[in-house]
Formats: sequence, C-alpha cells, structure tokens
Amino acid sequence: MQLKFGSNPVVVGSSVEIAKTFLKTQDAVISDRPKMAAGKYTTYNYQDITWSQYGPYWRQARKMCLMELFSAKRLESYEYIRIEEMKELIRNLYKACGEQVQLKDHLSTVSLNVISRMVLGKRYADKSLKNEIVMPEEFKEMIDELFLLNGVLDIGDSIPWLRFLDIQGNIKRMKVLSKKFDRFLEHVIDEHEKNRKENRDFVAKDMVDVLLQFANDPNLEVKIGRVSVKAFSLVTFIIEFVWILT
Repeated sequence: MQLKFGSNPVVVGSSVEIAKTFLKTQDAVISDRPKMAAGKYTTYNYQDITWSQYGPYWRQARKMCLMELFSAKRLESYEYIRIEEMKELIRNLYKACGEQVQLKDHLSTVSLNVISRMVLGKRYADKSLKNEIVMPEEFKEMIDELFLLNGVLDIGDSIPWLRFLDIQGNIKRMKVLSKKFDRFLEHVIDEHEKNRKENRDFVAKDMVDVLLQFANDPNLEVKIGRVSVKAFSLVTFIIEFVWILT
C-alpha cells in the first residue's frame, strides 16, 4: 500500500512477504533514514549512527557500537556504577523517611547519574555536586528536550518547501539545544583529553574515552573526528537511557 506524507511517498508493508523483502532482500537499498531536521540539527548533521546514511561511515559506526561501546563485556564493566547509584538512591530515600517524596524525580536522577557516569565519566544530574559547565536542572531539561525533538513530526520534513518558515518553531528549538549541547560536550571532551595527557597509565573508563581512542586510531576506514565523537556521545546517552528504562 502506498501513501503520501506531504511530498514524500511512503510504502507500507502489510504482509510477512513484504516485510522480508524490506528487511532482508532489499535492506541495503532502504536502510537509510530520511534526512529530517532532527538529524541535521541535533546530531551534528547526521554524524551519529541513528541518522547517518548507509555506507562506510555507518558500517564502521555499527561495528564500533557492537564490538566496543555496547558489547556485553563493556556493559558488565559498568555494573559497579549501577550498584553505587542504587545504594545512593536507597540512602536518599531513607533520609527522606517520614516526608513526602516524588519517586519519579529520584528515579530520573539515578538513571541520569548512571548514564552520565557510563558515557561521560561523572555525574551531571546530582544536585549535591557543583559542575562548572551545567546545572543539574538544566542538564535534565536538555535531555528531555533532546528526546522530544528527536521524536517530533515537523511539517518541514513532510513538505520541504515549507521548512524555511519553521511553522512549529521546532528548528529554532533544535538550534538552541544544539548550541547548549555543543558547549557542554566541548567541555567534556577537553576534560577527557586533559586526563589522557596527564596520566601515563591511562585506561579508558567511560564511553567518551573509548570514542577518543577511535578518533586517534589511524587504521580506521573512515576517520572519526571531534564532531563525530560529540555526535556519538549524544546517541550513546540516548541508547543507554532507553536500555536502562527497558
């Protein structure tokens, strides 16, 4: 069945045979995601694995994710982080004994702390810690906005000639968010690079460390630069958040 979403033709596979054709026989032909505003403005012009086009860069990114970033061994190595953050959650709930608490806020904080330590190397959602680059409340708002804008249906994606009007205001919000994350990630990468230079016996402890190792690898088929490291840091954050929730 063929439909039309604005200016874009869409084919709906409504049977097992068609699904096999899409997912197995013709998977390389239709594997690309449409170039939507979210991919352009929130992931450094389609530089992450979720929005990048099928080709050498995407295949290399997929290999990096499967073999290093999200391998069973890598995820098991972060078990101590999950245990520590769960103990911290229990301590905070015990301290609030007899008071009304918003359990949703506590669970959100512990999830973000786990992910930020796994991906970025430190807590950024903990109100008890002072981070010089972003406040915990702002960090949570940035993450919420990132999830929202990556799932929004923008009119300009369906009707390209209306994109410049930005009727819903989504592109403006994406640009603002992109600047905030770029400033934040530049700070994170600078900290990691400084740590790598100052420690002779350096060992990668988080996913940004791993990504920077790839960036310095001359044997890669496609060079991974600083922009790609920032884009992958964002997508690993999202993937880890979804993984923890599930």
